[in-house]
Amino acid sequence: MEILWFIPTHGDGRYLGTAKGGRETNFAYLKQVAQAADQLGYEGVLIPTGKSCIDPWVAASALATHTSKLKFLIAVRPGITKPTVAARMAATLDEISQGRLLINVVAGGDPVELEGEGIFASHDERYEETDEFLNIWRKLLAGEKVDYEGKYLAVKGGELLYPGVQKPHPPIYFGGSSDAGIAVAGKHSDVYLTWGEPIEDVKQKIKKVRDAAAKEGREVKFGIRLHVIVRETDEEAWKAAEELIKYVDDEAIKKAQEVFSRFDSVGQKNMASLHKGDRNKLEISPNLWAGVGLVRRGAGTALVGSAETVAKRIREYQEIGIESFVLSGYPHLEESYRFAELVFPLINYNQQVELDSKVSLGEIIGTEHRPSDLVKS
Repeated sequence: MEILWFIPTHGDGRYLGTAKGGRETNFAYLKQVAQAADQLGYEGVLIPTGKSCIDPWVAASALATHTSKLKFLIAVRPGITKPTVAARMAATLDEISQGRLLINVVAGGDPVELEGEGIFASHDERYEETDEFLNIWRKLLAGEKVDYEGKYLAVKGGELLYPGVQKPHPPIYFGGSSDAGIAVAGKHSDVYLTWGEPIEDVKQKIKKVRDAAAKEGREVKFGIRLHVIVRETDEEAWKAAEELIKYVDDEAIKKAQEVFSRFDSVGQKNMASLHKGDRNKLEISPNLWAGVGLVRRGAGTALVGSAETVAKRIREYQEIGIESFVLSGYPHLEESYRFAELVFPLINYNQQVELDSKVSLGEIIGTEHRPSDLVKS
């Protein structure tokens, strides 16, 4: 099992759907979150991408110099960046970080945002280009000289003069719930990522990807992207979940869902179908709560419960083949400590970390600190 945390480069706070309790997106705060994850023993962190986020590559390059073991799962966007340039970027950051780079391939799911980036390809065309992109990118990182002529991309005499640390290339994490996405995942991904869906749905998706990979003579590992709301008791956790959306009203849900409805991402449609915009039916399977997806795009579900309950649910996902857990919680600084202190011991994760040498959760969020102090310190 590997557990990754999340760097909130699009903003953070105590509540969803409001500026109340919000935190400024600045490097000082992002560094705090990254260093907490590093010290607590998380394997790595996901840095998101998109119009609403600061650039993940620049952020990761800076954060890598302030951490020692933490890996960085960073988005590569086919169609926005040429594979030759992306290969040089990957090799450079892999060298700077001494092998701490992970690659998250993102084809995009919002046509309006993509048009703003200069991309006008259809859903399946984007995955076709992603396939070509990764054919070139992987060969370059493996040290090959590349001549390639495809439908979307062409390279003549491409080569990478300064290779990275990891061979043949940094691990590729890949999501995509459509048939086109799963086909590309089976061909190229090292770890297939799904958003948090009920166990049976995830099990079916795992089978599809395994079958797609087998057709290519490959094997793929599996991961899941989830939020977590963990407390000492189930009652406290469910109360915290309701607090998180206390400022989300019906109008905010309606506006958010109208925006999400334009997406051509099958994964996003799956997230919306779990809650159907109804805040009264959010526990979609035991302890899997869809409240985040009422107003947040992408990963919209959270595991909610006591440490024992959440650990049990994690084990259930692990039993069907999930090895990588990419987690987050609001606010991300405090919740990184809370999850590590409460859940790590129950799943025997990273027991070599000396938690008693770390700043405790109580010290982090005690009365002697205000939210503004956390941002500025």
